[in-house]
Amino acid sequence: MGRRHYSKHKKRDRIIANLAIRVPQVRVIDSQGGQVGIMSTDEALDQAKQQNKDLVLITEKAKPPVAKIIELSKHKYWLQQKKAEQRKSARQQEIKGVRLTPFIDEGDFQTRLKRIKKFLEDGDKVRVEADFRRGRQRTKKEFGFKNFERIIEEIQELADVEIKPKSVGTKVMMQLTPTKK
Repeated sequence: MGRRHYSKHKKRDRIIANLAIRVPQVRVIDSQGGQVGIMSTDEALDQAKQQNKDLVLITEKAKPPVAKIIELSKHKYWLQQKKAEQRKSARQQEIKGVRLTPFIDEGDFQTRLKRIKKFLEDGDKVRVEADFRRGRQRTKKEFGFKNFERIIEEIQELADVEIKPKSVGTKVMMQLTPTKK
């Protein structure tokens, strides 16, 4: 059996330009975005050559297909920027976790607070938990709630409280979500 060679790029990522355009007529757009009109592919190629630019097929499925007179490198750069913007906007929000102890020292509290602020600035949700498993901690859950109230006061401009502090078994937890800018 012979080997099949697959191209690296998917079919939809391929850029069709100049002589690779194999349709009889195209709707032509100039480099400023203005409509030139419908003309034969050969005429459009001649116009592009006169301007020292390329004829790039933009929309293949339209009747007739749409082609733009533009520099091919500029078109590739524009597509790259568009993909990067899509990736950025499609980024999933992660839920980061921060654990406190009910009787936390001031220095440790400030460290956890900095971490919470950093997570929120990065656009992630934060779940804050305090565990009450040992000894007298079980009867002193109000200390955990006081710490949570203090955190809420400190980060009120950065985040909204998505899940208010609540007791779940031996833990007290809350969830913060970054405010929309």
